Amino acid sequence: MVALNNKKLKQEIFAYFLLTVGSALFAIGDVMFVNPYLMAPGGTYGLSNVLNTVWPWKISLYAICMDVPLLILGTWILGPRFGIKTIVSTALIFLFTLILESTWGYNPVILDGTIAATGTDSMVQIPHGGGWFQPDYFLNTVVAGLIYGVAIGLIFRSGATSGGSDIISMILHKYTKISLGTLVMIVDGIITLSTLVAFGNIRLPIYSVLVIFIEGKVINLVVDGMKSYRTVFIITDNPQPIRDYIINNLKRGGTCITGSGLYKGNERKMLYVSLNRTDMIKLRSELYHIDPKAFVNIMESSEILGEGFRRLPQE
Repeated sequence: MVALNNKKLKQEIFAYFLLTVGSALFAIGDVMFVNPYLMAPGGTYGLSNVLNTVWPWKISLYAICMDVPLLILGTWILGPRFGIKTIVSTALIFLFTLILESTWGYNPVILDGTIAATGTDSMVQIPHGGGWFQPDYFLNTVVAGLIYGVAIGLIFRSGATSGGSDIISMILHKYTKISLGTLVMIVDGIITLSTLVAFGNIRLPIYSVLVIFIEGKVINLVVDGMKSYRTVFIITDNPQPIRDYIINNLKRGGTCITGSGLYKGNERKMLYVSLNRTDMIKLRSELYHIDPKAFVNIMESSEILGEGFRRLPQE
């Protein structure tokens, strides 16, 4: 029991470490990469970037003025589904962003050159009178997406949620029954398009969407890891040698399901097995020699939990 408690304590400490690092990286990505390029890749901080440039006030103050009421409103309407880690994450991101704003300012990290004179169409003014600079939109977008992705991925790994504008999507989902994923895209899309309304530059929402795309891919890598799994369904009249190959050569288990064909109603065997990419390629090659008439359906699996794969989460 003591060993179990110690293990859980270490897991909690590590979770809060991930939460702290993720919150710090999020603030770095927002203040140093997203804000100087006038982008708004969704969320309350994306909207805060636009407001910060149009009506100068600190990003962190704009964001916390939205995050706190949203957390309260979300808890009131949706119930207490926002854990302590989400509240801690909200506070840490606010703190780190405030520190960076007060020390670093809104100066870009990636630029082709800084010019103090009046800017041209190819130049962007640093928010709050920091001069003009020649932007490198593509490189900055890639780096911003990578930093955002790692940051939010670490926050998710810690057991916290993003909160913020996602709460709006959750509330709308409760009353409209539109899918949550669609509502998240709509809310973040409106925030992203606010850059076009505020600054009249079509490239800003496009690059903001690119940040969101890169961020999503990186989040998946951080949360799920580099491993790629496939779920294979094999309908065959000769299941035994396929079963033997999976068990003896691939060292994997699976499930044999009995069914019947729709056309003739004949009884068929279906083997269900989950494999990594390498084992899937081996099995696919071997199937031709075992049963070239087998019907095979291979699907990409975003997450597989249980024995032989990732363990089931404790919470």
